[in-house]
Amino acid sequence: MASLRKRRRSPFWFACFTRPDGSRAQRTTKTRDRKLAMRLAIQWEDAARRRITEAQARRVLSDIHEQIHGDRLATPNASDYTAQWLVRKQGETAAVTMAAYRTATADFLAFLADKASHPIHYTTPAQISTWRDAVAKKSTPRTANNKLKILRSLFQTAWRDGLLTENPAAKVPVLKTAESNRRPFTVDELKTLLRVASSEWRGMVLAGLYTGQRLKDIASLTWANVDMERNEIRLSTSKTGRHQVLPIASPLRSYLAELPASDKPTAPLFPDAYEAVTTNIHAGILSRQFGELLASAGLAKVAENHYGVGKGRAAPRERNPLSFHSLRHTATSMLKAAGVSEAVARDIIGHDSAEISRHYTHVDEPSKRKAIAKLPDITALTSEKRQSA
Repeated sequence: MASLRKRRRSPFWFACFTRPDGSRAQRTTKTRDRKLAMRLAIQWEDAARRRITEAQARRVLSDIHEQIHGDRLATPNASDYTAQWLVRKQGETAAVTMAAYRTATADFLAFLADKASHPIHYTTPAQISTWRDAVAKKSTPRTANNKLKILRSLFQTAWRDGLLTENPAAKVPVLKTAESNRRPFTVDELKTLLRVASSEWRGMVLAGLYTGQRLKDIASLTWANVDMERNEIRLSTSKTGRHQVLPIASPLRSYLAELPASDKPTAPLFPDAYEAVTTNIHAGILSRQFGELLASAGLAKVAENHYGVGKGRAAPRERNPLSFHSLRHTATSMLKAAGVSEAVARDIIGHDSAEISRHYTHVDEPSKRKAIAKLPDITALTSEKRQSA
């Protein structure tokens, strides 16, 4: 039989009711009104017997509230709450992360269609699961999992706001993904890549290798980031906001010294890449261009273009073991192979983990300069090329 009780340190009534298996359950009614709480307890017990859904249960609560107070419980719809959540996240996350949040939530709301105008507590795990599978078919299981994690964050916030009794996205498991086949470049592969690269891409490859930074951060470099007198590059990473002061390796310095001088500190080092990344927010178009560069060097298969078709892929795309991010792994491997300590290597490359970053904030400048100087010069011609010259 349904009943009520009070708990210490809580001003609300707790509903006690019997589950179908005979066990007793307790749930906060989130109200100080005893009459409303008792009605809710009775309705919950009835709902448990009939096994109605959570959305139906919340509608029952709204009906009770209307009977007693004359108005229904105000609950934002999925579309409005998502917009509110994005505004709240704006000041908490980096621009690249916000772009991912907007993409994932817009994709989900488009999937919901007219159901996006329904109260957010109407969203079910089944809907989220179906959407996850649809994303995986259009892209990859890894992409689907990343977007699912964003939805989990969205609905977790809604739960904290008291709009949900539980997180529906948390009930949806991530998809199984194939083991990563990513690997670093070899020195010979890098030299081959440089031979077929345009002048700008040659510089970006050198910058990616000798700084260990991500594609978006390399493409965003301006002359304001470069101090040729001190022989260092200063930047803040777009993903983590970590401030980096990096010595300029000799091969990269030689490349920079050959670039046309500019009187404007805001002038980009790599104009075409800078325009692409600033107009598209993310580095997707540059990643595809780098894939084409790899293919022209014989280091990758030519990727089949599916963008803009609107039909997705018939099968998941085979992941290329080499990408621009591989330069980051290559730098790490080369530093360690040269005997550089893990602490110094981590500090040069930068780290996603704030805890690890804080741990390695006291690496001195001379140590980093010595480490960078140990990296091999990939601009030197191979012995075969040198003999032919």
